[in-house]
Amino acid sequence: MASLGPSTAASATVRFATETDVPTILALIHELAAYEKASSSVLATESSLLNTLSFPPSPTSSLAPKPGFARTLLIFPATSANASENENECAGLALYFHNYSTWRASPGIYLEDLFVRPKFRGRGYGKRLLGELALETKRVGGERLEWSVLKWNEPSLKFYESLGARRMEGWVGMRVDDLKGTGEGGQGGEEGGELEKLGRWGKGVEWR
Repeated sequence: MASLGPSTAASATVRFATETDVPTILALIHELAAYEKASSSVLATESSLLNTLSFPPSPTSSLAPKPGFARTLLIFPATSANASENENECAGLALYFHNYSTWRASPGIYLEDLFVRPKFRGRGYGKRLLGELALETKRVGGERLEWSVLKWNEPSLKFYESLGARRMEGWVGMRVDDLKGTGEGGQGGEEGGELEKLGRWGKGVEWR
């Protein structure tokens, strides 16, 4: 098996986020948005994350797993001799959901957010999180793990390419938003948004 990088990556703790981790998840989302120069685009709140993310049972709760639309992996540093570091401080996250390939007739994973806090970078934590996602993709019978990267983010592009990822140069991302006020990327939009307008062409289909 190939090395994960620094020994701290292999000994770090990776686990699924529970409902009690929502404040940490939101904080990491804001930190990632700041790095991507898009802080004003974050509309997520603790309440909206609680209502839309999936969570396994909490060790301190008897509640059943909560279904949602995405799952979150959190990584915590190994016990360190460095007194300034707290092993309970979250070092980063990988937030993902399942997608599907019609050509391969197989599921896959789409990585929405991968973020490692600056003080924890250079330890292989990003590789560890991607490694866990690769294993999860294989576990569900999937054949593809994919994500998007901002074009200006050359350090990340080179990092991902060093792990075997390739750029999908022949594809252009498309999106229809339904945001009110200022949308992602700083684009203003009227109330209702383009998603609502597009929905006028549909009639609604029930899942039975």
